Amino acid sequence: MIALPVWKRELEEHGFAIVPEVLPTRAVDALAAQMAPLPGHAMRLLVQSVPAFKEMADSSAVRALVEQVLGPNAFVARSIFLDKTPQANWKVAWHQDLTIAVQTKIEVPGFTAWSVKEGVAHVQPPVSVLQRMLTLRLHLDDCDGSNGALQVFSGSHTAGRLDSDTIARWRTEKQPTTCAIARGGALLMRPLLLHASSTAREPKHRRVAHLEFAADSLPCGLKWSVQCA
Repeated sequence: MIALPVWKRELEEHGFAIVPEVLPTRAVDALAAQMAPLPGHAMRLLVQSVPAFKEMADSSAVRALVEQVLGPNAFVARSIFLDKTPQANWKVAWHQDLTIAVQTKIEVPGFTAWSVKEGVAHVQPPVSVLQRMLTLRLHLDDCDGSNGALQVFSGSHTAGRLDSDTIARWRTEKQPTTCAIARGGALLMRPLLLHASSTAREPKHRRVAHLEFAADSLPCGLKWSVQCA
């Protein structure tokens, strides 16, 4: 039997894994330079809007991680650029990533809580869809508790969709983990992992490319909003 990489065992058991040095310094410098003119603290459609991030998502280093989890048919279903600065220093409450973006609203059993965000239809799919997804967060800056590192509850990805009372119990009964990640490293996580982030205590960048991968088609005519292979 071939032994699983340590990070993959951690992902399966805990719902997250930190992989250092996914990209070399020169590649991270180039990505950061591409985002220097960004007027705000976030950008949607990152992979579609900035060719350098499309190249990063298609790179052998990233594909080697994603394909070990989702297989060779994996594609970027949603991509976002996030930065915390003194002018945009927000906190994110404890939550799971329950929503996906689709092209058009079609009423399908199990797909609920429809909404529209920036003109794009969003929906909460069945848990089975989320369990077959993987998020990769590539860090362009060192990130720790001082500048808003993600906090997670290990193992919460196995508990299904959590209501507010259950989230409160996790917070009372469990101890979260702070995901400190060095520049060029990545956090791999399952969408159902319970996570949050605090405001940054130090006025410095916390630039992250947040890529959500899927590998399966959606049922009954539903289509992913974007599908970048």
